[in-house]
Amino acid sequence: MCIEKRVDAPFFIQFIIMKTYAWVVNVVIVIAVVILYFLHFNTNNNAVKTLSSEKGGIKIAYFEIDSIQNSYEFFKEVKSALQVKDMENTKQLTNLKNDYIAKYQDLQKYGQSLSQSEVAIRQQELVKAEKNYTSKEQQLSQELQEESFKRLQEVKKKIELFLANYNKDKQFAFILSSNADLMYYKDTTYDITSAIIKGLNADYKSKK
Repeated sequence: MCIEKRVDAPFFIQFIIMKTYAWVVNVVIVIAVVILYFLHFNTNNNAVKTLSSEKGGIKIAYFEIDSIQNSYEFFKEVKSALQVKDMENTKQLTNLKNDYIAKYQDLQKYGQSLSQSEVAIRQQELVKAEKNYTSKEQQLSQELQEESFKRLQEVKKKIELFLANYNKDKQFAFILSSNADLMYYKDTTYDITSAIIKGLNADYKSKK
């Protein structure tokens, strides 16, 4: 029998492919934004006021965020875990997309030989597959954002605890993370990035 009504599947297939790609890109952006947010702590307006008071004897140090991200082993472990999670999510979405495509192709291949009620059932299955994809995409995106928030909070906490212990003897009034939007000039004499990376990695290895 002739199929009286068909789902505009080719458009949705293209839509799913575009959404899958966009989802991956957005996840990468979200992770990057969360990373920058949590690691750029202590960079606020008070820092500007503090820098101007160094002549009065206040000691200030800073570290490079990029170097911490690239060299701190725990941070790299967290980043790697989030990337693995991202790939697993992408795999799930790809499976759902393939499931939809298979159902659509099956309907196109055998549709002419099906009754109206059978065609209606197949079309309902397509609609359900579409909803499953959309729902799963939203769920996985939310879960990854929450996981990123949680893990990067751990990174931030470890850095804060290390700096508190590191500064017991150094007596710095402020230890700032280098922010290009805030720090227009910095004297590398006060760069303690190497010492922080060395200490963070030593702590990390001792507690593994």
